[in-house]
Amino acid sequence: MNKKILITGGSGFIGTNLALSLIERGHEITVLDNLSEQIHGENPETSELYNLTKDKVNFIKGDVRNRNDWLKAIKNQQIIVHFAAETGTGQSMYEIEKYTDVNINGTAIFLDILANDKEHGIEKIVIASSRSIYGEGKYQCETHGIVYPTERQEKDMLKSDFSVKCPICDSNAILCATDENSKIHPSSIYGLTKQAQEDMCMIAGKSLKIPVVAFRYQNVYGPGQSLSNPYTGILSIFSTRIKNGNDINIFEDGLESRDFVYIQDVVDATILGIEKESANYNVYNVGSGVRTNVLQVAEALINQYNSDVNYSVSGNFRLGDIRDNYADLTKIKRDLGFDPKVDFKEGIRRFCNWVSSQEIQKDSYNKSIDEMKDKGLLK
Repeated sequence: MNKKILITGGSGFIGTNLALSLIERGHEITVLDNLSEQIHGENPETSELYNLTKDKVNFIKGDVRNRNDWLKAIKNQQIIVHFAAETGTGQSMYEIEKYTDVNINGTAIFLDILANDKEHGIEKIVIASSRSIYGEGKYQCETHGIVYPTERQEKDMLKSDFSVKCPICDSNAILCATDENSKIHPSSIYGLTKQAQEDMCMIAGKSLKIPVVAFRYQNVYGPGQSLSNPYTGILSIFSTRIKNGNDINIFEDGLESRDFVYIQDVVDATILGIEKESANYNVYNVGSGVRTNVLQVAEALINQYNSDVNYSVSGNFRLGDIRDNYADLTKIKRDLGFDPKVDFKEGIRRFCNWVSSQEIQKDSYNKSIDEMKDKGLLK
């Protein structure tokens, strides 16, 4: 059955791709988005992401911190997909008030509206959570079994010891796939705000008898992601460096890794959550289930672009960054039948082909690095 679906942050990377796929499936889409300069550039009206859906959705330019914008957006909707958020892990450590205001207060406003307006027609909420809520994630200690390490210590990393330690005996721990039952203990303000969003929606949804589905997305990438945002998206940041002929500085020892999941796989998983009742009141990891380290990322991009830029492994590190993480997909495969289709090799090829068709963006990476150094967050 076709639904009226509101996507907040629907002009962003995931939101735009989701909107286009939902429209193809016959759903009617409304987008609430503030067209942030950090994502859409200095002239948002010319943003490729914005223009992809401009004439296909009911677009409302507004801010999730504004109650009136929410009231306008929620009217006559049946499903809310809440993507609107500030998303930079490093940036969150010094723009604390902004991240808290947008991510937590923005979520609180619409839940408050639903709690106090008995005439609304909302039937389901889908909330974008994040793998960042797991902090360092799930590990195994040879002595103590499954453990959930706390954040790595600055004193160790200053000695180039970037390994994750058992929180009981301080020995090096062995990485495991992180499942949904793993301990929630974020190590960044961004991760904390995503945990709060997820918990608030789940608690309010159960109280109001509105089904909620939370997706803990891993590192999402693909054609269409912002190439001008120096705060988030390592593939975009490295690509913009390469296209500008600038060398790449790789943090730590280059072996830190992430689970990179292709945009269409993320869209497919999200649609399953929207359309399947079996997803209701559940949280799901969305990833590829495979870890890829930063050295592999840099080398793959340089090869795809046939570039002669160099990379160096500097030993720099950011406070709040995790070492490794990859998703255990057992639950989402079992409940929703989700299985990622695009592996990293193919996804990188598609991404790089798209980047090469775009206008080269200004490289603002050094500005973001200077900000973190100034705040004492980059060592």
